[in-house]
Amino acid sequence: MNKKNLFSIIALLILGHAGFCQERYAPDWTSLKNYRTPEWFRDAKFGIFIHWGPTTVPAFESEWYGYHMHKKNTKDAAGNPTDKPSKAYKYHIENYGPLEKYGYTKFIPQFKAKRFDAEQWIDLFVEAGARYVVPVGEHCDGFAMYRSNITRWNAVNMGPKRDIVGELFAAARNKGLKVGMSSHYAYGWHWWTYEKGYETMDPKLKDFYGAAHDPWSPAAPDFIEHWYVRTMDMMQHYRPDLFWFDLGFSEPEYENHRKKVIANYYNQGIENNQEVVLNYKNIDYKPVPDGAAVLDVESGKLDRIRELPWQTDMSLGGWRWGWTNNYEMRPAEAYIQDLVDIVSKNGCLLLNVAPDKEGRISEGQVSILKQIGTWLRVHGEGIYGTRPFTVFGQGPTNAKLVLHGNTKEQGFTSRDIRYTRKGQQVYAFWLKAEEAQEFLSLSAFGSENHIVQEPVRTISILGKDVTLDWEVQKDRLLIRLPKGNLGKKPIAFRITLEERPPDILKTKSE
Repeated sequence: MNKKNLFSIIALLILGHAGFCQERYAPDWTSLKNYRTPEWFRDAKFGIFIHWGPTTVPAFESEWYGYHMHKKNTKDAAGNPTDKPSKAYKYHIENYGPLEKYGYTKFIPQFKAKRFDAEQWIDLFVEAGARYVVPVGEHCDGFAMYRSNITRWNAVNMGPKRDIVGELFAAARNKGLKVGMSSHYAYGWHWWTYEKGYETMDPKLKDFYGAAHDPWSPAAPDFIEHWYVRTMDMMQHYRPDLFWFDLGFSEPEYENHRKKVIANYYNQGIENNQEVVLNYKNIDYKPVPDGAAVLDVESGKLDRIRELPWQTDMSLGGWRWGWTNNYEMRPAEAYIQDLVDIVSKNGCLLLNVAPDKEGRISEGQVSILKQIGTWLRVHGEGIYGTRPFTVFGQGPTNAKLVLHGNTKEQGFTSRDIRYTRKGQQVYAFWLKAEEAQEFLSLSAFGSENHIVQEPVRTISILGKDVTLDWEVQKDRLLIRLPKGNLGKKPIAFRITLEERPPDILKTKSE
């Protein structure tokens, strides 16, 4: 054997050993801050969330039906108790009878999911352009949509009598999608009302409702431990590429177990040669140091480029996540505009879909998803695999840094532009095209603004075979628009820059 081959073999052995001995994570923030978000997530940009469970049986108001149905007394805007019952309480009494006789668990046998077809769903999500899919593993009610080894209250034993998460994972992985699952169970501590005569007080159902407690007290140690054991069961059995946690996970009393879960998940990823992502939510108490996991902003967006990757989870139904009989949606254009805005600021969009109790995704939702997919097949070049430009965009509209901020937004204007970049290609998305407009002005490319140093080589419109005239001025790049219908959805201009000069400031080697 010659020396060259010998050295090659030794090098491969060293590299292999280094990978095998990758340093494991300890359950402390110093160690966990060594985490790096995998490139697959940074490139994916668009995923599908799926809220589904027993709340789709009453299908009233929202997926919080189990919480609200017990509220015979509510609070006014100042937090003062009133005698006014919640809408869900009144609906429940009128349609199902008193809570003493008809509790939440009565919905589970009716949650049959007879029309559920995992492969059909995944085909739809692929057509929509999604790169990852995240079904709810267990919502706040604690009903597990997977084969649980910890609780008998799961979809294999009851209701559908099928492993919903398992079937979706198999179908998605078969189509090359990354898969995740969500856990909302920690917030379940706050979920139920315990009152004499209510089903929540039935000792035979304690393994579902838990022991009676003040729902706004800090979670008890035994509940946190039970949550931890359930979480580890989900993690180890299904090995998700992404693990999403709701607000309860971020509460202070979960601190020690939160670090253990994150460390165990990352170490499992090392063992399985799997690059994983864990999503958490910020609250007043900051639960995770920057960089130790991936921030998720519920129904909200950022007003600037974030250096670290992040995610928005947003629902087609606005503030409704589970299917209801009054599930209201916006036009497809609005979700596409949100996607572009989020991506321009280094984020990903996890867009929620809500099937009904039988497992059908409504025609309205299907239509929107297909329209998004049609748009992405043309414009995905400027979305997938891109990174933020020097500035996220221009125009009068920007997000506010508040939870559920997107439900309060008024929409974008014809002056709003968002940018992304991939190498020497910069993509300028005109969020609301105006047909009568003759020119488009991009301030980031003004010769005296010094945001872009390389000269513009060519400009084209994605999906259109047109030649564009343009001029770089002191304070803007002026593009003459073609005549005719540009469409109402965001229009993407591909701006190709000259190559960067090589060896900038590199001294001549001796």
